[in-house]
Amino acid sequence: MALVLFDLDNTLLSGDSDHEWGNFLVKKNLVDGPSYSAANEAFYEQYKAGCLDIVEYSAFSFTPLTRHSMEELHALREEFLQSVVLPMIGQKAKDLVKFHRENGDILAVITATNSFITSPIVEYFQIDHLIATEVKVVNGRYVNEIDGIPCYQDGKVQRLENWMASQGLSLEGSVFYSDSINDLPLLEAVENPVAVDPDPQLRELAQSREWKIISLL
Repeated sequence: MALVLFDLDNTLLSGDSDHEWGNFLVKKNLVDGPSYSAANEAFYEQYKAGCLDIVEYSAFSFTPLTRHSMEELHALREEFLQSVVLPMIGQKAKDLVKFHRENGDILAVITATNSFITSPIVEYFQIDHLIATEVKVVNGRYVNEIDGIPCYQDGKVQRLENWMASQGLSLEGSVFYSDSINDLPLLEAVENPVAVDPDPQLRELAQSREWKIISLL
């Protein structure tokens, strides 16, 4: 039984759920359209370049969550899942998860995107474990702060190590599928790194190190 880790956005999904959630809020007129869209795009470009300030971005992306009750947010999230996310899930991604499940591997999604957005997506894939950036909750409502260590870059490794210690697991035989240069610390930590439709920086590095490169598109 090997530990098999999946990044979510642009890996199991053919798009970025965090970025698309921002677009969804704009379309629903729940945020100021022009300014929110501009900031959402700017942060996404920073992420792709590997220079995103995760604390600054999280304060931005969590703020709309603070304006609604949990009941309202869950209804919005279900609409988002059905209308936006499910069309981003291809058969190859489903087959990959199925292969590892039938192989008896321990499956987990590890993602920088917050657990509010990602938990129902991971449930759809029938993956038991999710390690994600957490939104702080105060008095039953979200606040625009990260709870604990953000699951991003080196933080992914820290969060994974903490989780493995709680589960009695190790990285022996481990696999990590990711598209992003932001995940280099974790790709270097596992025994079997796999680049999935990688961004240009990761593709160049994966080729130079002779890492496996696959496409789920």
